[in-house]
Amino acid sequence: MPTASLPRTEQPAQRRDQSRFARRATLRRSLRLLTSFRFEQSDPGRFYGGIATDSADLIGDFYADIAGRDLTGTVVLDVGGGPGYFADEFAAAGARYVSVEPDPSEMHAAGLRVAGSVRGSGMALPFRDDAFDVCFSSNVAEHVPQPWVMAEEMVRVTKPGGLIVFSYTVWHGPFGGHETGLWHYLGGEYAARRYRRKHGREPKNRFGRSLFAVTAADGLRWAATTSADVRTIFPRYHPSWAWWLVRIPVIRELLVSNLVVVATKHDQASQLSRRDLRTGAGSALAHGDS
Repeated sequence: MPTASLPRTEQPAQRRDQSRFARRATLRRSLRLLTSFRFEQSDPGRFYGGIATDSADLIGDFYADIAGRDLTGTVVLDVGGGPGYFADEFAAAGARYVSVEPDPSEMHAAGLRVAGSVRGSGMALPFRDDAFDVCFSSNVAEHVPQPWVMAEEMVRVTKPGGLIVFSYTVWHGPFGGHETGLWHYLGGEYAARRYRRKHGREPKNRFGRSLFAVTAADGLRWAATTSADVRTIFPRYHPSWAWWLVRIPVIRELLVSNLVVVATKHDQASQLSRRDLRTGAGSALAHGDS
């Protein structure tokens, strides 16, 4: 089976990642996050609250790595912020939080009202170029028909030197089917039909409409071609000593439930230089699907 490989700038199995977040990514953290998934439908506040806390920690750590300071005074854009569980976490970190969400019902879920939330498409962000210190998206790409258009929009609106964090659920991983369980391994349409028969209602995430098959290989291809400087790629819910799984074709599709791409934005001159390097030296990607 053809494979996609990591950009040469990031081969995590060759050396132990020394980022702040790598030190935070313990087995205890992994177990806490994975356990919370059982509450996604029954107690979304518990589930999304935990994900929000972890996201703020992750972003704060990587921002400290690149900027040498915390998030105080930064402007953070959350693409697909949904119900707004993230707002309090970033406010506590001293950041100004802005979210964009295409579904207005999500913006007011559970009675939450978030100042700075706007309605808009992640594939055409309603902001000027170079507007945000940090731009991130958590568990949204799999709900977007063109996730890599969204990823490039995130790069566009980030300031030069700013941080981009793109985290998404991998289709062939255990959580790819979302509330339909593991039945997505037999196909997204089959999983949706089975859910409807069992529960008497449609799943919240409809395959082909609001849920799409995004692979780990897709993320690696984008990382190898984007103008942004990719700093690291890792499986979100794994302890740092298991991040090497990202390098193994096929295995990563099944065991990496959520892939995170962390990048910084270059200025224009750096982008041109990076493109020249890729053209002359050949590159980071062995083309293929997984």
